Amino acid sequence: MNTFGRTYRIHIFGESHGPLVGITIDGCPPGLPLTEDDFMADLERRKAGAVGTTPRKEDDLPEIVTGCFNGFTTGAPLTIQFANKNVRSGDYSNLIKTPRPGHSDFVAYKRFEGFNDHRGGGHFSGRLTLALVAAGVVAKKLISPVAIQARLIQAGGNPNIEEAVKNALEAGDSVGGLVECKANNIPLGWGEPLFDSVESVIAHLAFAVPAIKGIEFGSGFAAAGMKGSQHNDPILDDSGKTASNNAGGITGGLTNGNELIFRVAVKPTSSISVKQSTFSLESGKVEELEVKGRHDACIALRVPVVIEAITAIALADLKMHMQARII
Repeated sequence: MNTFGRTYRIHIFGESHGPLVGITIDGCPPGLPLTEDDFMADLERRKAGAVGTTPRKEDDLPEIVTGCFNGFTTGAPLTIQFANKNVRSGDYSNLIKTPRPGHSDFVAYKRFEGFNDHRGGGHFSGRLTLALVAAGVVAKKLISPVAIQARLIQAGGNPNIEEAVKNALEAGDSVGGLVECKANNIPLGWGEPLFDSVESVIAHLAFAVPAIKGIEFGSGFAAAGMKGSQHNDPILDDSGKTASNNAGGITGGLTNGNELIFRVAVKPTSSISVKQSTFSLESGKVEELEVKGRHDACIALRVPVVIEAITAIALADLKMHMQARII
């Protein structure tokens, strides 16, 4: 559904070209200092504007509509919403019957019997990551002094990101990317074994971000080619500090006192200028598709701050759930 979390619960709503998108956070404790200005730094990082990002530019101004009074959270559900203003829905009219390959257009039409809002991808759109970033801002406050930083380390398999994006733009194509996220100052013991392990919770949220196709923690898939003597992280002291960090800061589903580190794979955007073939729901035949509209050549450029947000949301829920159990 559209809700995530056990103690720090978020509910996401809106469509790309609808009136607004937003998030309702339930479980946010009272007394947390919060104003619209607190959101601006992370929201700016998610915005378009850099070479390779969509020409669509929105104000992305947050409006706190419930759960905050006199600059502090009240303990009631906290709702932050954003108006959609710069929309050109006509660019998507041909996608009703000719869905984009690699996009949600076809499955959304089938799943919701044609009643889905197809404009800009509707509820499936990356536009909704704006709401995730907002929830992440609040979560970062709740888990302080935990510090989270994510960055794009390669695009299209190339560590020279600028070159990869330039080549994609010249070809009228798109490229994916690899985003690495690190979090420090996490206390030892957050998480649960099995179903609510730290990996499980972060991965669940990561795959709620459109375009994410893979995730690995610590040494990740490289661990499959290592020996135990190589992969094991020798414990150095009572704090849990280890000589290496192949586990990525998580052991047995719990934070182990070391740096949390993981990477996510971001697929290339489906909307490209190159002509493609697709099945027409109208004619019942394969036809040529030419995608119009404003799109990112490399959506991965805007993903790091979203990954920081989902990490903060996951850690906030794990922290608060653990505190609730102790109480």
